[in-house]
Amino acid sequence: MPTPLTVAAIGFWHVHAGDYARSAREHPDTELVAVWDDDEQRGRAAAEEFGVEFVADLDELLARPELDGVTITTSTDQHHEVMLKAAAAGKHIFTEKVLAPTVAEAEDIVAAASDAGVALVVSLPRLYDDYTQAIQQIIDDGSLGDLTYSRVRLAHDGWVAGWLPDRFGYPSEAIGGALTDLGCHPAYLTRLFHQAEPIGITATYGSVTGREVDDNATVTAEFPGGHLGVFEASVVTSPGAFTIELHGTEASVIFGFGGERLLAKGGAFGDDWQELPLPPAQPDAFAQWVRHIHDGTTADVNIRTAIELTRMVVAANESAASGTRVALEAAPVR
Repeated sequence: MPTPLTVAAIGFWHVHAGDYARSAREHPDTELVAVWDDDEQRGRAAAEEFGVEFVADLDELLARPELDGVTITTSTDQHHEVMLKAAAAGKHIFTEKVLAPTVAEAEDIVAAASDAGVALVVSLPRLYDDYTQAIQQIIDDGSLGDLTYSRVRLAHDGWVAGWLPDRFGYPSEAIGGALTDLGCHPAYLTRLFHQAEPIGITATYGSVTGREVDDNATVTAEFPGGHLGVFEASVVTSPGAFTIELHGTEASVIFGFGGERLLAKGGAFGDDWQELPLPPAQPDAFAQWVRHIHDGTTADVNIRTAIELTRMVVAANESAASGTRVALEAAPVR
């Protein structure tokens, strides 16, 4: 590999900002060199933690010719402005989901990255995990038959145990609540498993803690042919949970119930639940970003997933606010 890519961490608003800064510091082909945050106190604390320079002026940092790329973990409402600046400066972009508050803004970001010839990758980590690889193979080989119903739930105790920052509940910054942030993972997995774009979204949100945004959310996605996918998120669940249910005309598959095990029953799997082996996970999203930078390639599937994820989240928020079903255009997953 050539000289390590220099990376700056842009924004420490999101709880995963430190994770990506560590990735930049620990990956053999990248070097973390600076931090910027619109909250100077927060930014200086992060820079001190990682032993790098704090830069107060974002434009000055992005103008540095020696800087190759940035991780962007600002508040969601800043994504569009900050990423357009980064792309215009020719900096490769690794960012937190959701890509942007609206589909139009997400498409703006993708177009700007493409025009500038920079690599854009969104952190959608569960796409690359071992259980996802195993489930995709089962779906592709037809063992489930026709997938008629799915349910994916992701929950943690962030607002019960007090470790999730209050700023995740500020609508102007976070854009939404549990579904907009944590619910992204069940949403993009649901889309992947059904191998189609949803044609309708119906969402119900709750606020157990009384915040302005949801801390408990359930969404039903309708897919062509009458297939249903339910995805859920909660930040008021203890202990945390991540579960997958897939039910088809031939068999069923479950993951995460009572352990990190993938179980199947019915059809070719037999009449009793059997545990299935998990293949190796794919390289994580950060490593893929670095590879795309070096190869001069585009993360087409990741980017398309990020745009359609934004569409699903926007529709869910609209449905919950209006109390109505939101119709979407049917299309196969590309």
